[in-house]
Amino acid sequence: MQTHYPLRQQWLGNVRGDVLSGIVVALALIPEAIAFSIIAGVDPRVGLYASFSIAVITAIAGGRPGMISAATGAMALVMVDLVKDHGLQYLFAATILTGVLQMLIGALKLGALMRFVSRSVITGFVNALAILIFMAQLPELVGRGPAVYLLCAAGLAIIYLLPRLTRAVPSPLVSIVLLTAVVIGFGIEVRTVGDMGQLPDRLPAFFIPDVPLSWETLRILLPVSATLAVVGLLESMMTLQIVEDITQTPSQRNRECVGQGLANTATGFLGGMAGCAMIGQSVINVTSGGRGRLSCLVAGSLLLVLVVYGSDLVRQIPMAALVAVMIMVSIGTFSWRSLRDLRTHPPGSSAVMLLTVVVTVATHDLAKGVLSGVLLSALFFARKVGRLLVVEQVAQEVEAPGDVQTYVVRGQVFFASAGQLAAAFDYQHVAPRVVIDLRDAHLWDLTAVDALQRVQQKLAAHGAQVQLIGLNAASQTLIEQVGSRQPPGSGR
Repeated sequence: MQTHYPLRQQWLGNVRGDVLSGIVVALALIPEAIAFSIIAGVDPRVGLYASFSIAVITAIAGGRPGMISAATGAMALVMVDLVKDHGLQYLFAATILTGVLQMLIGALKLGALMRFVSRSVITGFVNALAILIFMAQLPELVGRGPAVYLLCAAGLAIIYLLPRLTRAVPSPLVSIVLLTAVVIGFGIEVRTVGDMGQLPDRLPAFFIPDVPLSWETLRILLPVSATLAVVGLLESMMTLQIVEDITQTPSQRNRECVGQGLANTATGFLGGMAGCAMIGQSVINVTSGGRGRLSCLVAGSLLLVLVVYGSDLVRQIPMAALVAVMIMVSIGTFSWRSLRDLRTHPPGSSAVMLLTVVVTVATHDLAKGVLSGVLLSALFFARKVGRLLVVEQVAQEVEAPGDVQTYVVRGQVFFASAGQLAAAFDYQHVAPRVVIDLRDAHLWDLTAVDALQRVQQKLAAHGAQVQLIGLNAASQTLIEQVGSRQPPGSGR
């Protein structure tokens, strides 16, 4: 799908709005990038480098103008065990492999497959992500002392109350600045960003991750990278849809897959962690007036300038301030409406949403949660469609009674309804001639063909001549491809 305006328009059609919104996004990205780095268990500079690299590259190569991509909480959660068990270099290598897999998905034009993820699965994914982000904050909050609790509570108060007075500056940024000033001014002893690791003091440089080139390395990296690729594209496609709805403009989904992959591959060589599109920051961007690619480029570039040349100040940010920001992110991410909808939505949809949440939170693996939800959705769908199959026996007036039996089949015949088809025929009282009318039916898979042929065989075993009528072209072709096993004497 082509975008609705030419390349020049994508870059220069809204310069003032894109620059201003990009500045706002850059300021809001800093605390989130640092917080996501801490969730992943890496130095803040890893998330900051990643946010710069991914934002700039997707601005150029992505398929959705106005959408912001950077380091995210969803991706950070997947990396925790890899960093803990194998170290930072393996994270960089996994980021590169993640990008390669995403580019492959885009090249094969598989981005459209994301439409098979139901709304219930997406809601469950979002809710589980919110829960995991909140849980990741507890080690920095529980048992850290009264000062941390007070700072965190003050931060949340600023975040939620300031927008009632003004929205000129992002309230999370104001919260961080004020709490940092209080901690420095009063000399309060709490953990700060500087305690978590080294901040960048120079621009990122190209390097090759120091990991062994072996099958064992691939065995370690592939499951993590595959999960990152799926989670990243899932969140990116969700964000892309949200931005489409707000701006009423189309996107290029497969190009977005390739762009995300290119960004992650490059980021791994620059010392960053894998990332994807950000729902919150993208909404901030488009609601602040950002519509073009320039907004994402400004956000990423300005972020790097601020952290490299202002690292002395960033290092003194109290962790309690970042915890407040991430609690705000988790509260805003969770779909509270989904709890009310449990009473009104169909039980199957609610079960899919709850299963996605439970599996994701239990395993801390977003990909497993989504896969579980998709499989359960498919089972419910197959069961529903399978119930629509109807087989009726029609009385014949043209021939003598008992000479012929006609069965009319209506509906979709596939693996979920094939058993129903086979059980619908009377094999005890069989006429010399049996007609099966399939003009209102469709055979979808090998199971359907096999069921129909078993029906023919059973009827033929009782001495009936079986005739199939009304087969549509697709069903006829499927039977021919499978290889007909018609019983002797049967006809069509």
